[in-house]
Amino acid sequence: MTAPLFNHLGQRLDYRFHAAATPLDPRHVILIGHGLTANLDRPFLKALAEGLAAAGFHALRFSWSGNGQSEGDFRESCITREVAELKCIMESLAGQGYSVSYAGHSMGGAVGVLCAASGAGLRRLISLAGMVETARFLAAEFGGVTPDAGLMWDEPDFPLSAIFANDLRAIGSTMAAAPNIAIPFFILHGSADDLVPIEEAKALFQSGAGNPATFIELEADHVFSGEATPAMVDAVIHWLKN
Repeated sequence: MTAPLFNHLGQRLDYRFHAAATPLDPRHVILIGHGLTANLDRPFLKALAEGLAAAGFHALRFSWSGNGQSEGDFRESCITREVAELKCIMESLAGQGYSVSYAGHSMGGAVGVLCAASGAGLRRLISLAGMVETARFLAAEFGGVTPDAGLMWDEPDFPLSAIFANDLRAIGSTMAAAPNIAIPFFILHGSADDLVPIEEAKALFQSGAGNPATFIELEADHVFSGEATPAMVDAVIHWLKN
């Protein structure tokens, strides 16, 4: 796949397509969406894409608008905007004859839940350390930061915008939407995650989301560092093949 990808605002999105040499389904693509203050080059997401391709699944990792090398302004990034972007990518790929599954990390996991719950047409959904209680996350991580004046985690490249803060407050939690997910749903979370408590992932699993839903706990931090990277990749591939 070499065609450019654009979001619903016409902004070009940076992506890398990993073609399976011997695809199990040549018209199926696994999209991989990153989390907050990240991009498509997160090492564990690259490892996931490469592992999927080696296992027979086409994979496409991309950067949301305003992140990495994608067009747009980071200050306009928020979950609601990214849900619209994911739907736009899905429509583009559907127009090329592909069915789409989605794996989202952290904030990208919340995006996937809301997208799938809307009935957008995903084939399968994977949440990797997915954010659930968005208002809690905002208060816990940025409660002392003034929107449009301060920074996320004191990082100069990542200003905390009112757009982002207001969106997380307005969503509040993905729990209310989750029971509307009617596709196979895989929730994978690390026991040592210090950004999104594993209890939130367990509650999401118990919400009735997914048809069916599967939950696996790994010995891992929020970004599946070290030996947790291949364990995460293996778990995702095993789930997709069963």
